Amino acid sequence: MWHRIFGHSLDSPSPAALAENLHALGIGVEPHFRGDDLGWTRGELLLPGGGTPILLERYLTEEDDLRDMLNTFAAELETMTHSPNNVKLMEHVINTKQLVTLRKPIDHADESRLDATVQAVVQFLAAGTGGVYQIDGKGWFATDGTLLVQEY
Repeated sequence: MWHRIFGHSLDSPSPAALAENLHALGIGVEPHFRGDDLGWTRGELLLPGGGTPILLERYLTEEDDLRDMLNTFAAELETMTHSPNNVKLMEHVINTKQLVTLRKPIDHADESRLDATVQAVVQFLAAGTGGVYQIDGKGWFATDGTLLVQEY
């Protein structure tokens, strides 16, 4: 399952701060990140118990060719007239400066721990980038986890 964070800030949320935040929540992870002079670009979060890691990738709209993808998400939001938040979210997506994708693995033995970890990660990254997040098949969410637009 894919999660996407649409950030308005170019700030690169620190992998160390992310790991510290997760540890403070009682979620043990082993972080592995790599990047370049613009910040981290790819990361893996290994959970206790093994299994496939949570994969993260960070893209910058000025550096990476994201405009077509962002336009597709904005166009989809434009059609979601069942929500009063669709136009505001469409504008947010159009003005996105960085996109972080997170792929939730399907093979972890402790689903509840995995879900809690993924939720904490997307909320931390959304808060750190002035963003909102989207979960495939579920919808669009504010930083605090409030559902803004339901996906059907």
